[in-house]
Amino acid sequence: ARIVAKQEFAGYWEYLLDEALFTAPSHPNWGGTGLINPAGELIGIGSLQVQHGGGEDQAPLDINMIVPIDLLKPILDDLTTIGRAKHPPRPWLGIFAAEVGDRIVIAGMSRRGPASKSSLRIGDIVLSVAGHDVRGLPTFFRNVWSLGPAGAPIPLTINRNGRTMDVTVQSGDR
Repeated sequence: ARIVAKQEFAGYWEYLLDEALFTAPSHPNWGGTGLINPAGELIGIGSLQVQHGGGEDQAPLDINMIVPIDLLKPILDDLTTIGRAKHPPRPWLGIFAAEVGDRIVIAGMSRRGPASKSSLRIGDIVLSVAGHDVRGLPTFFRNVWSLGPAGAPIPLTINRNGRTMDVTVQSGDR
């Protein structure tokens, strides 16, 4: 495999990497596999298979997303001793979000997540977080996470069936 991209990656499950590695050709069972550079050093851990690109004349390319090993180094001792990083957990909404055009749509909710206990509904379009417009998953997640640790109230402005409304979700700890 070879590295074909190094870029931001946002997952619909409230997941964001500032700089993930992407390799090709892809392998569907590569999750957990080490990515080794030519010098024999571990540089990443395989996470999942995704599709990239494609267009009118091209089929999308299957690639593997790799989590850079440098993200593990600062928290490895915490993970092995207490099972999680020592920093306060980020606010979690328990939503599955999708980008539709440049908007964020609530595509699903975790059954026991904070969003399912709020007035959010599947199909709601998130317009802003705490008054800050959101135009993509990375911005949406960063705006939510900037409001404090898990447990922070998260004020959202949504559009539901053409009607704009404000909803506050009491975030939780995943």
